[in-house]
Amino acid sequence: MRNYIFRRLLYAIPTLIGISILVFAVTRLAPGDPVRLYTFGALNITEEDIQALRVHYGLNKSLPEQYVDWVTLAIQGDFGKSLQYNRPALPLLLERLPATLQLASVALVLQLSIGIPLGVVAALRRGTWIDNVIRVFAVIGHAVPTFWIGLLFIILFAVTLRWLPSQGLLTVGHDVWDIGDRIKHIVMPAFVLALAGIANYSRYLRTETLDVISQDYIRTAHAKGLRERRVVYVHALRNALIPMVTALGPLLAVLVGGSLVIEQVFTWPGIGQFTYAAARSKDYPVIMAGVMVSSTLLVVSYLLRDVAYAIVDPRIKVK
Repeated sequence: MRNYIFRRLLYAIPTLIGISILVFAVTRLAPGDPVRLYTFGALNITEEDIQALRVHYGLNKSLPEQYVDWVTLAIQGDFGKSLQYNRPALPLLLERLPATLQLASVALVLQLSIGIPLGVVAALRRGTWIDNVIRVFAVIGHAVPTFWIGLLFIILFAVTLRWLPSQGLLTVGHDVWDIGDRIKHIVMPAFVLALAGIANYSRYLRTETLDVISQDYIRTAHAKGLRERRVVYVHALRNALIPMVTALGPLLAVLVGGSLVIEQVFTWPGIGQFTYAAARSKDYPVIMAGVMVSSTLLVVSYLLRDVAYAIVDPRIKVK
């Protein structure tokens, strides 16, 4: 297993390099000059000052030279200084990572704890009104944009009913360990972020469960007189969950990346909102740090998927 993980990490290096080249080229070739953007409207700024700033940030060099300089420092953990904050980009991003991981973790729990039972119930009640309601819910969860649902939730639960706060991680003036206040703030963004996953996994598990319960060994288990609960949750569900591991592969990166829209809607202080603001202001170091962190999470999530697949399915052997 150790050698397998090591090989997969080695295979990930070319992927990360390719991603870095693509994003680096796109950000640098996009219209606009970040130095002129940040100095716009400033008094006593001459053309010589602007050129000096370009030299200071290395923006006067050719694109390949800029990339080589960036890679050389990035390998050492230095993604450069933020053009906007004049601070190292990676620490700025990591300061906001806990908020994003908190949101993504709660959304993950909601996806699995709601989506899996809904899929099983829909399969066991196939053709009934319960099955139809769950399938309609799944379609709506896929079809409706998350930002629209987020705005609808804000209007309903924050503005009209005043049950939940509409933005932020914590109410101003409250203690950071005020768990109740934190739960109120995270309920809406986490559920909206999880909604697409709930819809996806309920449909996916419904299909897998229907396929499993039609197998001969399930009929044999019924014929032996085993209880329905034991047949469903011990024999059928375990086998239905094996293909689910494949679908869970990019889940961590999807949650972290997908939180960008949700963080904007609910003003959640995570890396998605921070990277989006950096992209609008052409803050190159922050953009690259954000992309590489998300890409690394994607690689790690696929690695965890493969390891989990080998654990839950004894037929899979890793060497």
